[in-house]
Amino acid sequence: MIAGFRRPVIKAKAYSIDLRKRVADYVTNGHSCNAAAAHFDVSVAFVVKLMRVLGDTGKLEPGVTGGRRHSKLEPHRRFLVSVIAHQQDITMNELANKLATKGTPVAPASLSRWFIRNGYSFKKNAAGQRTRTT
Repeated sequence: MIAGFRRPVIKAKAYSIDLRKRVADYVTNGHSCNAAAAHFDVSVAFVVKLMRVLGDTGKLEPGVTGGRRHSKLEPHRRFLVSVIAHQQDITMNELANKLATKGTPVAPASLSRWFIRNGYSFKKNAAGQRTRTT
């Protein structure tokens, strides 16, 4: 990769309702999914999935894309913050084990990302002890 060069981010867009209607009509008029894909220059998988959704729901609208997923750690916010307040030198592995005993298995890296995303950072001072900064 060339230094300083970043690939552009290409965001996928759903096919238009007009195209979806034409493809569905083509297939319901007796053509195969492969023929429809070749005729409209789309993938066979798109046509197959479109026809499956049409058969299941009777609708041609695309599904919802994107959005923010909610963290499974959010309901445990109070617990996590209280554990950190009482035991400042706890490791992410130990914290993950405590959560696992409460019935929420989670990776230590996920805990670390959750704390950072929520504005918590843990840094060591000159004496080598951790100090909480926000």
